[in-house]
Amino acid sequence: MFPLSTRVLAARACKASYHYSSTSGRTTQDEVRIGKFVLGSLLAMGTSYYVFQYREHRLIPARLKAGATTTHASSELGELSSVHLQRSVPDELSSASGTGRTTDVSGSSSSSTPTYGSPEDVRKAIEELRDALPGKNCVQTSPDSLRVHGSSDHSYHPSCPHSVVVVAHNTDDVVKVVNISRKYRVPIIALGGATSIEGHFSGVSFEQLYFITWVMLMFITIKADGDLRCQPGAKWEDINNTLKDRGIPLFFPLDPGPGATIGGMIGTGCSGTNAVRYGTAKAEWFLNITVVLPSGKVIKTRRRARKSSAGFDITKLFIGAEGTLGIVTEATLRLAPRVPTKVAMAQFPDVEKAVSAVQQILNTPYGPNIQCVELLDDHMMAAINTAGVVDAPYPVQDTLFFKIQGSPESIRDTSNVVQEIVQRHGSTRFEFAATEEEAGEMWENRKYAFFSTLATHPGSKVWTTDVCVPVSRLPQLVYETKEDLAKAGLKSTIVGHVGDGNFHALILFKDEEELRSVGAAVHRLVHRAIHMDGTCTGEHGVGVGKTEYLVEELGEDTVELMKTVKNAS
Repeated sequence: MFPLSTRVLAARACKASYHYSSTSGRTTQDEVRIGKFVLGSLLAMGTSYYVFQYREHRLIPARLKAGATTTHASSELGELSSVHLQRSVPDELSSASGTGRTTDVSGSSSSSTPTYGSPEDVRKAIEELRDALPGKNCVQTSPDSLRVHGSSDHSYHPSCPHSVVVVAHNTDDVVKVVNISRKYRVPIIALGGATSIEGHFSGVSFEQLYFITWVMLMFITIKADGDLRCQPGAKWEDINNTLKDRGIPLFFPLDPGPGATIGGMIGTGCSGTNAVRYGTAKAEWFLNITVVLPSGKVIKTRRRARKSSAGFDITKLFIGAEGTLGIVTEATLRLAPRVPTKVAMAQFPDVEKAVSAVQQILNTPYGPNIQCVELLDDHMMAAINTAGVVDAPYPVQDTLFFKIQGSPESIRDTSNVVQEIVQRHGSTRFEFAATEEEAGEMWENRKYAFFSTLATHPGSKVWTTDVCVPVSRLPQLVYETKEDLAKAGLKSTIVGHVGDGNFHALILFKDEEELRSVGAAVHRLVHRAIHMDGTCTGEHGVGVGKTEYLVEELGEDTVELMKTVKNAS
């Protein structure tokens, strides 16, 4: 791995923050090492990547990618895309690509090194985009629009304004955009709900960049089959609310952060609080997707049948690829029946006892009736109280929120088992929400943990990150992380999907010095998780912030296989 001082380079052509930094300077050798790492390990794979060019005798890294949701963020999560790109590898770095050759948007190879469009090419592309998409506000170049769509107030990775924002309404629009981008050699970033927090949709130090966003399309519900078809700009909350308003007793169970869209959820391979019962985006919740490929061709990954063993599972190839293999323009979602639920809260003297109780509960015959089980540490409970979002303050202890589902009889029997087990593991308080309104309030407090954390410390900002480990290692990871943050003098809250071993650290800072300290703490947290046989991200996705950890986590050969898949796309 690289020294902390050289871990991720911010784009130098704009005033952007470094993901990580230190007082030591970067040398040309450092930059070449970074370049070889990124190009050799991450270029042309299903995640974000960089292209290096020489500008004014300096090596300039420009991030070219696309990506939701999240989630939570997954996100929670914008769907990303750099599918039409040609790669440019300076001579000094060409050996890092493995073959020293370049691949154009259609996947063909050549020994020449392609270049990106000139500023004049970008101007011509914008003119052609206006002709191809003549609708009002379909092509936007105002400084405010470029800035808003190129950065997030809740992400602290490098960002710059885009060159043009394009609003695509359907698959045909996207085909036009991809073909124009290929013609003028202009890279794309596709946006979902803009809820991603790892720099997924940030602009880069590269004038030749434009951005796609989406509008909602009325989806078609096929009630008898329990599925629906929608565009990637549809938000999961809107889908579920619409189904409920229409009296359809079904819902889409993936629930990343508020505002996440289907496209971004596909791009990041999201999940959420329901994952312990319903799994993640990589389960069977997406029956098929329609994708625009780098060549401008449109494919549909499979038919609408609930299962198929015909050929490769192409749908899952795009899930979690963060848009690097294609731009998703339509999806067919499998729905689940709405099941009655009951919400309960249990508090514990420490995280270890809480997690041990959950493991035992999930391994009983009543485990399938647990729809969600969420951990909120003592700092998070204090933040909820301070934020003033509850009528009566909670005791400040490590806390589990349960959502139990099933028939009235199943809920009763499961509740009895849960109560017995948590008490056996030292729970100091166990209670059910008395009304549906109270249950909704309890769960909303969990969903809006980010904003409660901010409200607790006015004037502060929050860096949010996630990791995931085997459930049995979660207590150790949480304990060591809290101890590490305390030693660093950083304030934080922790929430997590304890049934999956996935947790989120929300770390506060007020100035650049604290931001650097937070970046270093996040780095230590990620390595801690990987060393416990975990992952650098359970659901947020890779984006800019997690690219450097992929070889360590997955191995060089696995990353090389991802490169091979991208090269063939």
